[in-house]
Amino acid sequence: MIKVAKFGGSSLADASQFQKVKAIVQMDPDRRVIVASACGKAHPKDHKVTDLLYLAHAHRQYGVSFDSILEEIAQKYRNIQQTLHLQVDLEKDFAQLKEWIQQQMPIDLIVSRGEYLTSRLLAAYLGFAFVDASEVIRFRYDGQVDYAQIEETLQKYNERPMVIPGFYGAYPNGEIKLMARGGSDVTGSILANVMNAQEYENWTDVSGFYVADPRIIQNPLSIKRLNYQELRAMSYMGANVLHDDAVFPVKSKNIPIHILNTNAPTAPGTYILADCTQYDLVEHPYPITGISGRENFVAITLTIPGASTKIGLLQEVLRIFAEFRVSIECAPINVDTLSVVVQQQAVDHQLYDLVEHIRKRVQPDDIRIEEHIALLAIVGRGMKEKLGMSGQLLSEFGKHQINIKLISQSAQELCVVVGVQNRDFEKAMRCIYDKFIKEVQPQ
Repeated sequence: MIKVAKFGGSSLADASQFQKVKAIVQMDPDRRVIVASACGKAHPKDHKVTDLLYLAHAHRQYGVSFDSILEEIAQKYRNIQQTLHLQVDLEKDFAQLKEWIQQQMPIDLIVSRGEYLTSRLLAAYLGFAFVDASEVIRFRYDGQVDYAQIEETLQKYNERPMVIPGFYGAYPNGEIKLMARGGSDVTGSILANVMNAQEYENWTDVSGFYVADPRIIQNPLSIKRLNYQELRAMSYMGANVLHDDAVFPVKSKNIPIHILNTNAPTAPGTYILADCTQYDLVEHPYPITGISGRENFVAITLTIPGASTKIGLLQEVLRIFAEFRVSIECAPINVDTLSVVVQQQAVDHQLYDLVEHIRKRVQPDDIRIEEHIALLAIVGRGMKEKLGMSGQLLSEFGKHQINIKLISQSAQELCVVVGVQNRDFEKAMRCIYDKFIKEVQPQ
């Protein structure tokens, strides 16, 4: 059996982190496919290699010297190489990188060198084969992953132990294509799919998902397991342990994702599964799996008599937002009102133009704008089994004098999204955590 193990930038920040990674890989012979991110921060004043590469490219664009930035990058890799006594010649790579920046080569090529260089060192340290992601992770010209081509390419490696850079792949013509930031998570997921892995391990600097944001809740409980839908809901609303697009490649083959901590490798971490039913029969889940959220949203509320029964109303409103290229977070509707909630930054420079278009085309009786709203996602597959759960949540907000601006819940009863004022965001998270998580835990 094969396990695909992805190690993030914090796990590969310096030589001591490389040593931890090697110990982890050697603990399990099934860890034969390793995906590496670019070196992250080794200490608070350090810089991520990816950030430095973007900065070097920007300096060249504006005619500013980037030599000191390249030297910082090179020295970071030299320190790892020398400390671990690795026989890898990276000087040609550094010289080529400088030449590419001077020639203003595509930014995707420039930035991909962080993962490339890190993976070369890690492969040498582990004694694994280095396989360039541009040879394996292939995209069609429409940007879609070419799974058939990836599978065909991997067959020639005969399942030998290998290290593959994350975050990038290539089009059919060999041109490098970057994924979104955090894309190394997706690389690992793609490889787990193609190789029919028994498990996809994602090693980072936290011991799995927490029930709530540890910056707000002191020492929150960790989550043992959650399903893909819960992960998507929590990640979208701010729980950023794993890139939420990493779910899709493994979901089709029901491959579990295991979030683990490089700095605490014996911690149980969090399992993400397509279906938790067999585990829930043995250990019944708490109603709430996790709480996440984000601040700084805007709610635009239209008053239209009979809004909930007007055919085509919602479609027309959504079309206007699409024309302004504004993504909608949620759109609760009742008898005479329709609210549309969007991110503040998405409408900062066009809010009143947007509202004017709505006024002319929809002709509502009234339009109200409310800014500085936070959305709190209360997520749990166990909520549908607990009668009156939504009412209890709202009651708890009332007890703590937290004014609810909006509420949205699907028929699936997996996630309740509550809108509160920014100033009440942390208070709201704490009151839900204390009542529905902390109080129900066995002492």
